Amino acid sequence: MGATPAETSPATLMVDLIISLDGYASAEGWPGWWGLEGPEYLEWLDQEAEKNYTFLMGANTYRLMYGMSAQAAADRSGFSEEEGASLTGLAAVPKVFSSTLQAPLDWPNSTLVPGDAVEAVRDMKRNGTGPLSTLGSLSLSRSLLVAGLVDRFRLVVFPVITGSTGRERIYDGYPDVALEMVQSRTFDGRLQLLEYVPTVLAGPPGSGQA
Repeated sequence: MGATPAETSPATLMVDLIISLDGYASAEGWPGWWGLEGPEYLEWLDQEAEKNYTFLMGANTYRLMYGMSAQAAADRSGFSEEEGASLTGLAAVPKVFSSTLQAPLDWPNSTLVPGDAVEAVRDMKRNGTGPLSTLGSLSLSRSLLVAGLVDRFRLVVFPVITGSTGRERIYDGYPDVALEMVQSRTFDGRLQLLEYVPTVLAGPPGSGQA
């Protein structure tokens, strides 16, 4: 299927993940993007950054990303040029976080969400605050999907199997989900973008519970 523009209406929420072929979000000892980012993919990331998403993160992802962003701003020697630019650029992006953090937040353009994160996101979608996207935060992404709030489920699949070193299994704890593909694309001849409209199922198709 050829690439088509992603819908970014004011109420759209996208779960956006990078993933190894065997379903991990990261791997111990591997570089960022598994060392396979290429010019087409990086150009696409720059284009995505112009869509003015508000990023949703849980507390753990906030701490991790804020620390990496601060480190990249102070000294990029531990990152590639592309990683450093991406991390420092997050300071200017609107971000919303779990209430398990404590105010004040040091990272610019950060908002602390009071109360339940799922209900807060439901209100944000209802009030049309603009396009939303998760950033990491696997448990938050799962909760939003189960609640029926996710409009798009997008993966960039990296051609690696990290059976020994893989960390953060993405689909553990997920319900059954039907996926309707609405976009696909290959970057740099090796990375595969897959974008779907998800439908959470009560049971397998044909069981009378779907």
